[in-house]
Amino acid sequence: MSENMEQFSPELPSSSPLIPSLPDDVTVDIVARVPISHYPTLSLVSKKFRKLIASPNLYKRRSFLGITQHRVYAILRNRSYSGDCRFYILHRKLDCCSSNHHRLVIVRSLPPMSYRASFASVGSKIYVFNEVDALSIDCNSHTVQPISDMPQRFSSSPMSSIVANVIGGKVYLIGDSAVVTSGGMSWRKTVMVLDTETQTWEPVVMVKQDMRVGALWSGAVVMEDKICMKGYRNKQRSFVYGPEGNKWESMGEVMNSKEWGEGACVVDDVLYYLDCSEKALRAYDPKQSRLSVVDGLEEFLACECVMSELPNVVKSGEKKMALFFPKKHDGKEVICCAEIALERHQGGEIWGKVKWCDVVVEDGLFDIVNCVAVTV
Repeated sequence: MSENMEQFSPELPSSSPLIPSLPDDVTVDIVARVPISHYPTLSLVSKKFRKLIASPNLYKRRSFLGITQHRVYAILRNRSYSGDCRFYILHRKLDCCSSNHHRLVIVRSLPPMSYRASFASVGSKIYVFNEVDALSIDCNSHTVQPISDMPQRFSSSPMSSIVANVIGGKVYLIGDSAVVTSGGMSWRKTVMVLDTETQTWEPVVMVKQDMRVGALWSGAVVMEDKICMKGYRNKQRSFVYGPEGNKWESMGEVMNSKEWGEGACVVDDVLYYLDCSEKALRAYDPKQSRLSVVDGLEEFLACECVMSELPNVVKSGEKKMALFFPKKHDGKEVICCAEIALERHQGGEIWGKVKWCDVVVEDGLFDIVNCVAVTV
């Protein structure tokens, strides 16, 4: 066994190999090259395989081999229950005879989340922030760790209207804090920064008073290393925050004039969102300050997204996105997902091609709260 292979070997009894005819290091090397979408099925082979799939050593081996892929999660709220949200993972079914090869499957080892939580991903981890606490999820093992030592806020009330976004491996947590002064109560924007490399918080940054996105914000994305926050039906409460120099500025006229809001995503520094009223996927390129329609999807969107009032898109790989949307199927409400490949042509036009589209949740009594993609 080579030195590199030895350091990634799972901790299993030598007398009981994973595959009797193969050394464990060879088995680990083989499994590391298998697409992660097959791991749920592999974990059913035996207890030892289940332990291997959950072992950090397997993912270290994948990283060493340069084998990574995007894994997509959807946070769904069940309308039949109290409103708590659960994590669902998107993976492919191996039954080739099935009409649907993709499903959202609940991750039962992860606890329910508040529908008010904000989510941000860095590498293979998802960070979850509520009004009073924070935690991180390791998406290799689906284990949860609390994030401690959050900075003291400048008011006794919880920070509201929380936005969490990632720039350069740091999570920027932005929200409103009520501050009592001699002149009464005022609102101040609070910026807290978590360095995910060191797992430490940086000093709290306060910006000028009475600058508030509002109790309801529509969405936030990162473009060109700046956080763009869209106010909910209020153009005066839409801002762009640049961490370098702690600068705030008004959102550009083109972005501010459109209701891109919640459910948008950024792929290769271009903003994408589904325009439900026009049944079109729109793209905004900040370098050209131009808003355009993604070509090649007209027939698909007109046919599939008839009742998509709450769509959600998330980056699902290089030049790819996953579009989640509700629709009517066989007389009942369901949730569908389509993977769309994106390609920029020489003239600057962006074209989309649907790689697949499946019903991923057959019971439509769910709301799509958010979608997050990680790299594992």
